[in-house]
Amino acid sequence: MSKKKEIDYRQAGVDIAAGEAAVERIKGLARSTYRPEVLRDLGGFAGFFAPDLGGYRQPVLVSGCDGVGTKLKLAFAAGNHGTIGEDCVAMCVNDILVHGAEPLFFLDYLAVGKLQPEQVEQVVAGVARGCRIAGCALLGGETAEMPGFYEPGEYDLAGFAVGLVEREQLVDGRHIRAGDLLVGIASTGLHSNGYALARKVLLERGGFALDGRPAALGGLTLGEEMLRPTQIYVPGVLPLLKRFTVKGMAHITGGGIPGNLPRILPPGLQAVVESGSWKVPPVFELIAGSGPVSRREMFGTFNMGIGYIMVLSPEEAPRAVAALQESGLQAALIGRITAMAHDGQERVQLD
Repeated sequence: MSKKKEIDYRQAGVDIAAGEAAVERIKGLARSTYRPEVLRDLGGFAGFFAPDLGGYRQPVLVSGCDGVGTKLKLAFAAGNHGTIGEDCVAMCVNDILVHGAEPLFFLDYLAVGKLQPEQVEQVVAGVARGCRIAGCALLGGETAEMPGFYEPGEYDLAGFAVGLVEREQLVDGRHIRAGDLLVGIASTGLHSNGYALARKVLLERGGFALDGRPAALGGLTLGEEMLRPTQIYVPGVLPLLKRFTVKGMAHITGGGIPGNLPRILPPGLQAVVESGSWKVPPVFELIAGSGPVSRREMFGTFNMGIGYIMVLSPEEAPRAVAALQESGLQAALIGRITAMAHDGQERVQLD
C-alpha cells in the first residue's frame, strides 16, 4: 500500500506567506490615515483609538457598515481595483455623517479567492484614500483567503465606520417642519447602488463594452464612468453643521430619493422634490434609454445625480447652498417639506 504524500495549507489554497506580504504592503497605507488618537501600528489582534472626550458633555458613538455590491463585478472585469476601496469608505462614512457624526476610524474586511498581494494593495490604497478624504483612521481590518468560495481574482469587500457626535447635536429629523427646504448635493454618478440593473441594461441588453466610449459619456469609457468612486461628503458637510441648524440629512443610496428621504421625515410630512432643479448625469439617461427603464424605476433605483440631501429652514437653506458650493460641491435647492393631505399618501412626491 503506497503512502500518501503530505499536503500543506498552501496546497489546499491558502498562502500564509502571501498574506504576510500583503500586510507589509498595506502598513504604510494605513499609517497615511492615522490621527493623533491612534495608539499603535497594524499587526496586533485589534486596533486602538483613544478619543479626546474633553470637549463633550454627552458623547454618542455612531457606527455603520456597508459594502460595495455588484459594482465589484465591474472592477473584476476591468482589472481596475484602485477605486473600489474608496467606494466602501464612502458608503459607511456618509451614512454616519447623516446623524452629524465625525468619522473617527474605519475597519475593512476583504475576502479573496486567491490572495494576490498586489491586488490587495490596490484595494487598500483606495480604502486609505477614502479615509484620508473623510479624515478618519484606517485602524485595522481582516484579509481572508477563501479558496473554493470565491473565484481566483474575485473578492468581496465590506467596511465598518465609527464616529462621534455630541448628543444634543445628533441629527435625526425630529425638528423637520412643513415649509423647510431640501438642499441636494450632487453625486459623482452611479455611486455604489443599482449596479445589478445597470449591468443588465448596459452590458447584457445594450451590448456596450467596458472599454467602449458611448457618445453620451463625453469621451469617457463606460468602465471609467461606472467605476467612478462614490462621493465622500464629510469634508463639505461636517463644517456646515457648526454654521447652520441642519434638521435632517439623507444619504441617497439603494432605493434612490423615494427610498431614503422618508427615513428622516416625521409622521404627517412629505417631501416634494422638484426633479428638474438639477442636471441629471448622462449615465442615467444612457441607462433609461437603453433599457428602456421607466422614470419611476430610475428614481426608485438610482440616485439620479443627487447623492446627499439636507433639510434646513427657508432662511438658512440658500446660505447653506452657497457654502457648499464654496467648498467645491455642486448643490442646489431641490424641493420642500409639506404636510401630507391624507394617510397613505406617498412620502416623496416627484414633480
